[in-house]
Amino acid sequence: MGYFAFFIAFQSDEVINNSYNPRQDLLASQVIRGEIQGSRGEVLAETVTKEDGTEVRNYPYDCMFSHVVGSFDKGKTGIELSENFRLLTSHTNVLSQFVKQAKGEKVEGDNVITTLDVELQKTAHDALGTKKGAVVAIEPGTGKILAMVSKPDYDPNEILSQWDRLLDDEENESALVNRATQGLYPPGSTFKIITALEYLREHPGDYKDYSYSCTGNGGFSGIQIKCYGNERHGTVDLKQSLAKSCNTSFANIGTTLQKNRFRSLCDTLLFNKPLPINMAYKKSSFVINKSSKDSEMPQTVIGQGKTQITPIHNCMITAAIANGGTMMKPYVIDSIETSGGSKVKKYLPESYADVMTAEEAEILTDMMKEVVNSGTGRKLSDLDYSVAGKTGSAEYNSSKSSHAWFVGFAPADKPQIAVCVIVEGAGTGSEYAVPIAKRIFASYLGN
Repeated sequence: MGYFAFFIAFQSDEVINNSYNPRQDLLASQVIRGEIQGSRGEVLAETVTKEDGTEVRNYPYDCMFSHVVGSFDKGKTGIELSENFRLLTSHTNVLSQFVKQAKGEKVEGDNVITTLDVELQKTAHDALGTKKGAVVAIEPGTGKILAMVSKPDYDPNEILSQWDRLLDDEENESALVNRATQGLYPPGSTFKIITALEYLREHPGDYKDYSYSCTGNGGFSGIQIKCYGNERHGTVDLKQSLAKSCNTSFANIGTTLQKNRFRSLCDTLLFNKPLPINMAYKKSSFVINKSSKDSEMPQTVIGQGKTQITPIHNCMITAAIANGGTMMKPYVIDSIETSGGSKVKKYLPESYADVMTAEEAEILTDMMKEVVNSGTGRKLSDLDYSVAGKTGSAEYNSSKSSHAWFVGFAPADKPQIAVCVIVEGAGTGSEYAVPIAKRIFASYLGN
């Protein structure tokens, strides 16, 4: 009896929703698969019955939601997979169901209502354009996923005809991969937020006294570190180090940090751990521990080295700062409704943990505001509200090619949206990721 109760509470959804469960085939023969809708009722996926009686899945927005909503044919993905059982379940009027079944007709399945903002998704999709990369937008106080874009994408309406090409992947596009949750990248200078947090924790009373004289390059634990373009930042404190993204200053900080405490912080922030999200994803990785060599620290603290992170994870950390230190569990399903619009189930926000104190979050917010006011994120300073953020340029090969990053939230003093942007192989975050973030902020908050 105890195991049965445990199964119902924790395992039943997974087992029932498993694609090998034959009950799903039975339901599919009796129920018309329900719709997947945007946050304002827009139809993102629907079942269309042809004249010959065959049913096909239709995606009105073509490739715009291909990764987060997913596809139906050739193996379900995205929401089509995670909510498969609910889409094949009907809570319509029992009498109506009986009458239709008596006539040999199918009943309408329940509709899945998402948290996705269609206009914001369109803005992110258009802003990323033909570049490879990903965009994630989250409501910090709730964890609602407002937008999720991955490029290259594909048209789920055409997946049957395109399947062989997508599998062969001769152009190395990996269009079937959701880069927002499954793409692992070096975090570049966005990781300096975490390094700054560790320095705050190790120097709670005197972090404002930190000072470093940047000459554009330097040696740290036997490793040569250069600032971007060998720029000389002069004398900088901790806030200015983040605002100007001074590599040598952070490498200097890295020589002073306690490795075991640094590892503990990254564990708290869910590196090397499962993420509390209900979709396919990869774990971010952080390898530093108390036994690591000193020579590993200079690269690690500036987001290079062996550290890797997914865009969704980077956005979660950013959203936690915006939310006063509390990390919310990201979610994309708002509710389940009958085909007639009656509520079946409502999903509520859940906090994961307080990953930092409110005071630490406030200090980091102030530092990230300076990035926009006077640092590498200045292109965001002309909006009608303040933005807190951090740019990043993450080298990923021996040719020093860089991914362009931006993480941030707005309005900085009362956050409504947290954003993460990565553009693969583009160059600097300030040049390529910030303009995309600006369009997203303007779309959601106006200007």
